[in-house]
Order: sequence, then C-alpha cells, then structure tokens
Amino acid sequence: MTHSYTPKGFQTATPYFIVQDAAKLAEFLTQAFGAVEENLMRSEEGKITHAELRVGTTILELSDAQGPFPPRTNTLHLFVEDTDSCYRKALEAGAVSLYEPGDMPYGERSAGIEDPFGNHWYLATFQRGEGKGYYEE
Repeated sequence: MTHSYTPKGFQTATPYFIVQDAAKLAEFLTQAFGAVEENLMRSEEGKITHAELRVGTTILELSDAQGPFPPRTNTLHLFVEDTDSCYRKALEAGAVSLYEPGDMPYGERSAGIEDPFGNHWYLATFQRGEGKGYYEE
C-alpha cells in the first residue's frame, strides 16, 4: 500500500547507502542482484549525489560520501528467487562469503555475503510450508 506521503514506487522505509564510490556500488548491485537504475543525479564534478536503483520490488538509494555524510555500512535481508544463484553472482561481482547457502530451520534457504563496501546482505528464498512459525503464509 502506498501512502500519499510516499513517492510512487517507494515503500515506507527505504535503504540508503552512502559509500566512497557510488558508481561502483551501483555496478555491483546490477551484477549481483539485477538492479535497474530508476534515477541518477551527479554533481558538476561527476560524483553521484543521489541515485535510485530498483531491486525486485524495492528501491535502494545511494550516493557518494561527502561533507557531513561519511561512508556507512548497512545490513539487509534480501529475498531473492534463487539463493544459490544470487550468492554465486554476488561472489562473481566481488562480494565475499559470510556463509554458504543452506536450509534454515525458520523456513528459508539463506546465504550471507559482504559486498566490496562492507555491507552485509542476508540472501533468502522463502520455502513455503517449511517454516517453524517465523513467517505466516
């Protein structure tokens, strides 16, 4: 459900990444997760001042670190169609493994990666009917 105060295509909460090289993060997101650029603004010097990339049904925002906005790391739980495939693509795009894909007792096939910027991503595919009360169908 979109609220009147939420831009079209956005959800109530939107992850925002501030990194040293937002263009490289955008490239990683595209290679690893199939991100699609929705909006990109650059300064006169060529730095990304704001970008919006769609991953599945979610918009991720990002920008280059500058002034009072230093680089920060994030942790995200990302639902994907195929955990194993996404995990491999992320590693090929430059991520390092936190843990290999495996079936979890709470009904997900899950894997963990750290992207080249230090962000942690917990990749998960929900396995209907296999949860132990963690999710409702």
